[in-house]
Amino acid sequence: MKHSDQYPIGGSREKKTAGKGILLLCFAVCFLLLASAAHADDIHSRAAIVIEASTGRVLYGKNPNLRLPPASTTKLMTAMVALDRLDVNDVVTISERAANVSPVKAHFRAGEKVTVRTLLYAALLKSANDAAVALAEAAGGTEEKFAELMNQKVLALGMSDTKFINATGLPGNGQYSTVYDLSRMMRNSLRYPLIREIINTKASSVSTEAGRTIFLKNINKLLWEDDSLLGGKTGYTRAAKHCFVCAGLQDDETIIVAVMGAPSRETLWKESGSLLARGFTVRNSQEEPSVYFTRSDYRPALERASYNPDAPQAKKASYKKAEKKSGKKAKGKKKTKTKHYATEQTRAKNADVS
Repeated sequence: MKHSDQYPIGGSREKKTAGKGILLLCFAVCFLLLASAAHADDIHSRAAIVIEASTGRVLYGKNPNLRLPPASTTKLMTAMVALDRLDVNDVVTISERAANVSPVKAHFRAGEKVTVRTLLYAALLKSANDAAVALAEAAGGTEEKFAELMNQKVLALGMSDTKFINATGLPGNGQYSTVYDLSRMMRNSLRYPLIREIINTKASSVSTEAGRTIFLKNINKLLWEDDSLLGGKTGYTRAAKHCFVCAGLQDDETIIVAVMGAPSRETLWKESGSLLARGFTVRNSQEEPSVYFTRSDYRPALERASYNPDAPQAKKASYKKAEKKSGKKAKGKKKTKTKHYATEQTRAKNADVS
């Protein structure tokens, strides 16, 4: 190629140098964009984050402030608030409401007496909803009042994108969090010695005051496979998909990983493990920290936020959806019945299983 083909005739050395600089800058930008895209392809969960526990520094992030349902990761906050207000040896009587909560539970019976320690083991190892509700009632009087205490703790910890409406993480309107807030929640939960002990326990037996023994096995698969893992908390609902927040230790530094919206449990474990490894690599300065956002993951959240159920077009769409689901026209009272049926079906599908 001729010199005149590369630069304008009569161009100065400065202009030529500037041209090269711009070209290199373009290559650098393209490289960063491609690198970001490559990271996006690596993580299929809707949101993920890795932070350094000692400083709070973000080592990796995908959609760190995207509000999503937290599922049973909620129980970490339940445990902290319960420990703030109760003694671990306090005895709690299981209520009818706690005994009947579903679907995942330790099968405590109404009227049985158990210690707060026993309830914490059941809530954090087995993700037992009956244990979480019993803790809430003991510490707050009712689960609703306990949720208020949870949200006070949320504010105290600076979790600005989190709101809880119950102690279990079961689906409900207005309950959300982000991976960034979950990582902060895990970081603070590690300051409670009993929580650290429980989430690092693979299996345990607990007993009621009457002597009935209940066996509990930790459903955190990584705890069984990775000796560096300090522990974590899983969560799942149909709406939330698979969620997980955990902490790992290497060379006296704790790394925290939070994942929300993983499409499968297999993906959850795979990505959580790779994110822990990436966090230690970045911390050892072998890789640069990176944070990126994906428009496709934010769009559904924006659509939900802008949805107005009182708008005529929204109601019309709702009836059409109900008709399509039931396979027949919805008219008069049948509309209400079909819509109620669809709602109950949705609730059943959204049941929390971990």
